[in-house]
Amino acid sequence: MRFVDEAEIRVEAGDGGSGKVSFRREKYIPLGGPNGGDGGDGGSVYLVAVENINTLVDFRYHSTHRAQRGENGGSKDCTGKKGDDCFVAVPPGTIVYEAETGEKIGDLTQPGQQLLVAKGGFHGLGNTRFKSSVNRAPQQFSKGSPGEHRMLRLELMVIADVGLLGMPNAGKSSLIRAVSSARPKVADYPFTTLHPNLGVVSVDNLRSFVIADIPGVIEGAADGAGLGLVFLKHLSRTRLLLHVVDIAPYESEETPVSAARKIIHEVGKWSEDLAQKPRWLVLNKIDHLAGEELEQHCQAIVDELGWTGPVFLISALKNQGTQALMFAIMDFLDQQKLPSEQEPSHEPL
Repeated sequence: MRFVDEAEIRVEAGDGGSGKVSFRREKYIPLGGPNGGDGGDGGSVYLVAVENINTLVDFRYHSTHRAQRGENGGSKDCTGKKGDDCFVAVPPGTIVYEAETGEKIGDLTQPGQQLLVAKGGFHGLGNTRFKSSVNRAPQQFSKGSPGEHRMLRLELMVIADVGLLGMPNAGKSSLIRAVSSARPKVADYPFTTLHPNLGVVSVDNLRSFVIADIPGVIEGAADGAGLGLVFLKHLSRTRLLLHVVDIAPYESEETPVSAARKIIHEVGKWSEDLAQKPRWLVLNKIDHLAGEELEQHCQAIVDELGWTGPVFLISALKNQGTQALMFAIMDFLDQQKLPSEQEPSHEPL
């Protein structure tokens, strides 16, 4: 399925039904009086987060969504039927903006969450409503009010606990394949990842977390180069970043340290908030070196970067060191849980 993370849609709520002008006409009942009923309210448009949707691609082909108009009122004080609401399914993580003004309307983060984006019109009043002691046969009625019409911009930010950050071909896709059932494309050339991939990592029978892989970030990404800038926003909801660095000898003048510094610079240039997130250094492809040479090479990278945070040595391809990394991540996430996410206390009151 093609991945699309932005789309514009038009939503149109239903108009309210008009009231009815009617009078009671029955044999042997003179001067029956007014009996025109009210119209029905127009249907509203809601966006609903649905768990099994992970892209906005459908909105490229179906961009207009309408709710039903309310029915007009009838005689015998019959009220018109309310228009059916329109429920539009979107993936969790969808942010909704007013297209013209850019104003943020809402954020759908949990499956089943609903957001009202277009309010249906109010029903019109029948002539029964206008009856009074001085107006026994009113001819007045009111029309229903129009429903809201809006252009919306939808922006999807994938929801994951951990995000993978690194240069193209650093081994991010290999890592997510090694630790989850996700199967992103892996090849021996850069830019094999063209859209975000999500994988669920099951640490044990009771604990798991979601990890996200985005296209590699290159120098100048903050200014629009490559694909990294387009998808960096998908890391904004994560609680931990893994900075994956390829430690294998480079054929060009690029070094692991210079590559890592470029990533750090581009992320800070794009978003200060993203740059301040907890970030661990993951030195990948340790299978290319061995013994004392590996230890010295990795220590030199850490020292030259001035890295003071956690450091992990792995080989995603050979699945070396990945299990220890996943357990460390799970422990970190458990410590970062909000009070509302903690297990309920069973202590006696």
